[in-house]
Amino acid sequence: MKIKSLELETVCGITSELPQHNKIEMAFWGRSNVGKSSLLNTLWNRKSMARISAQPGKTQTINYYNINDICYMVDLPGYGYAKVSRGLADKWMVMIERYLDFSQALRVVFLLVDIRHDPSKLDVEAYHMLYEKGFNPLVIATKADKIKSGARNKHLLAIRQTLGLAEETPLIPFSSLNKEGRDEVWEYVDYFVREIQLEEENE
Repeated sequence: MKIKSLELETVCGITSELPQHNKIEMAFWGRSNVGKSSLLNTLWNRKSMARISAQPGKTQTINYYNINDICYMVDLPGYGYAKVSRGLADKWMVMIERYLDFSQALRVVFLLVDIRHDPSKLDVEAYHMLYEKGFNPLVIATKADKIKSGARNKHLLAIRQTLGLAEETPLIPFSSLNKEGRDEVWEYVDYFVREIQLEEENE
């Protein structure tokens, strides 16, 4: 998909009502500082559309980015940010679960994990929560340029085993530095957009 228009259209906080519309939504989620904003900017070929910070926890709202007036990429707050109170972190999680449970347009969740480390307990909990809610998350292993190529398969296998991924579940190495994985992610985005358009035509 070639981006012709890109707009941060809606920002939802803890008490906000979720927007209702007829465009497909694809959500991006992961641990704080996993590289989610960098990934989105790389996908869009923008430098700072999604806010990047060396400080984890920059995304504190649910941000809806309108792509070509065809679909939304939804940036969810990261989990595991230690420098907020437990109460605020719990409120963020309630907000995220409300979105996952009640968005009528959400079709796929991309779950980001850091390729350099085995998935954390929170990563495992997030993956299984998504699976139990009826999603089959597509997993992106970020920061792929940070490890040597000879060690990559070992790290990817550790992610699969720790999360309990089925063989057919995609696991996409990604680097915002050299744009590895960018085309693969867009292939899945295009696939889901086409599927929804076909469903609408057949209704």
